[in-house]
Amino acid sequence: MSSVITAFPKAEDARRIQAVLEKHGFEVAAACTSAAAALSEMNHQSGGILICGYKLPDMHFSELRECMPENFEMLLVASERVLSTVEGSDLIAVSLPLSAYELVNTVAMMAGSRSRRKKKLRPKPRSPREQIIIDNAKALLMERNHMTEAEAHRYLQKCSMDNGTNLVETAEMVLTLF
Repeated sequence: MSSVITAFPKAEDARRIQAVLEKHGFEVAAACTSAAAALSEMNHQSGGILICGYKLPDMHFSELRECMPENFEMLLVASERVLSTVEGSDLIAVSLPLSAYELVNTVAMMAGSRSRRKKKLRPKPRSPREQIIIDNAKALLMERNHMTEAEAHRYLQKCSMDNGTNLVETAEMVLTLF
């Protein structure tokens, strides 16, 4: 699960949000009252979500956003008036007054999208045996059908998609049929 860090000028605000999130099963790594403390805490985490106010004592949220590690996302909590002046469509924000329901659902959505992105970034590596099967099937297609390697690979991919099988199974079928 992603680390959650809160950063608000008033310690009581940070603690209140922390309590709501923990009540709903989220683990909050730290409740900070300055941008420097939040940045320090983020550098100790592998990634997560920073929930912060519009202006901290030492930094504006936009400056903090530029300094944040790439493996963190920001959830801005501010008044509707302030949010109307904020530019940037990729910013996730909730307006005040903040309901616990809205906060929890937004954090859950952000955490879910983070885990899906992580999974998408890391495809399962092929075993050496599987790679040999694919390479042999491509070599056979290249030899018999006078294809380039790219064409043979694309042919295997297309057959795989058309038949609803994975690439290794398709390569095995090609090897048994020829």
